[in-house]
Amino acid sequence: MGNRATQIRAGLKHPVIDGDGHWMEPIPVFLEYLSEVGGPACVDKIRALWHRNNAWYRSTVEERQHHRLRRAIWWGVTSHTLDKATALLPALLNERLPELGIDFAIMYPSFGLTINAMLDDELHHASARAYNRMTADMFAPFRSRFAPVAVLPARTPRQAIDELEYAVGTLGFRAIMLRGNQERVIPGAAEGIDPQKAAWYCDTIALDSPYDYDPFWRRCVELGVAVTQHSGSPRWSDRASISNFTYNHVGHFAESNHAFARGVFLGGVARRFPSLNFGFMEGGVSWACQMVGDMIEHWEKRRRAGLQYPNTTHVAELRQFIARYGDARLKAHTDAIVNNLDAFRPECSLEELSQPEHVTDDFEAAGVNSKADIRAVFSGNFFFGCEADDRATMWAFDPRMGVRLRPVFSSDFTHFDVPDFNDVIPEAYENVEKGFITDQDFREFTFTNAALLHTRNNPGFFKGTVVEKAVADELGLTVAAAVATA
Repeated sequence: MGNRATQIRAGLKHPVIDGDGHWMEPIPVFLEYLSEVGGPACVDKIRALWHRNNAWYRSTVEERQHHRLRRAIWWGVTSHTLDKATALLPALLNERLPELGIDFAIMYPSFGLTINAMLDDELHHASARAYNRMTADMFAPFRSRFAPVAVLPARTPRQAIDELEYAVGTLGFRAIMLRGNQERVIPGAAEGIDPQKAAWYCDTIALDSPYDYDPFWRRCVELGVAVTQHSGSPRWSDRASISNFTYNHVGHFAESNHAFARGVFLGGVARRFPSLNFGFMEGGVSWACQMVGDMIEHWEKRRRAGLQYPNTTHVAELRQFIARYGDARLKAHTDAIVNNLDAFRPECSLEELSQPEHVTDDFEAAGVNSKADIRAVFSGNFFFGCEADDRATMWAFDPRMGVRLRPVFSSDFTHFDVPDFNDVIPEAYENVEKGFITDQDFREFTFTNAALLHTRNNPGFFKGTVVEKAVADELGLTVAAAVATA
């Protein structure tokens, strides 16, 4: 009979692609690769970093309060023995994948998720290179069922391009992962102090970035890779509980994805590179449902044609209202009031508020000329990683939204919140069984959307895999020629 996962898979008329699976890297093996790339000094650096990151566990309650040490995760991976072995051993995962009801998986890091948060530039670059070499070697025998992602350090465009070229051109990666919100020191806040202690901000590497990332986006298109972000916001100021991990964890992927997506959209990246897809992983789709609505509503009121300038206020008529309805004090201040007609910018005249050089179209870079333009990006270029038990996934398919978004099934294998790998597909399928989504919705969620994300600039992404023909049939692809990498 098989387990529940295989029974569900047997009843489907399409394969299942896991758009965001994870594995558990063998740390001692990684350290060997790191030593080869960066030398013993990098191994010492990363061990010292791990020691510092565990400071919470060595501190008293008073020390945690004094230093505002954030409550860290208890442990990160499943405790189930077979599943833990499966996460560690690609050969075992390759053997078990059909049993789990999954045909093909895009494999993301576990430990590797921390690499792009490393502040030391030398350690950051060496760790990414070592991780990519190790991952390429360990998954090389299993390309028919897996596409591991390469970790791209993206603190500068040049750094990102260099590792992109190496990962795709030399190591043969088909998928990449970066951090879309770079934490940068505010230059004015670092004057005369240790930069490590200076105030910082999040650069979305798209809108208002001090760097031009267009050469990197262009190279992604040329090399046929979608841009996927898999990073959170654990150091952001609203995630600073010293005692409660859940307080710090809930929504941190969504918050990070929301910021990066805003930057990409309003920064005009999707307009300048219309064939480039973006995957916002593990944050669900509920934030995107709200964001697309917010963007439409803001566009209605914040584009130039939608603005009503303050100097269109009829001052004489306003004076008449004050004279008719105001008390003695209001009437006595009439002249001052008409020069203070904005609650958010007191003592600014209507003329000053309406200076054309200070009024910008927030949607100009995005090239938005209609609501349909906004919907096109959110339904065509943006994809949203959703875990199996995320009921809000149904909102992406709700026709009342006015736009059909593209959630991508994400098993999140390996991590603490997946206690039993066999339960993942059944959890995802509950939305169908309970009538929250249709069979067609489930097909898009677990198959079509992941295929679309990765094939837009590389029709040969799934060439040689167990889902090659099914993807080609689903999307009408011709995969005779792989994407050029020169």
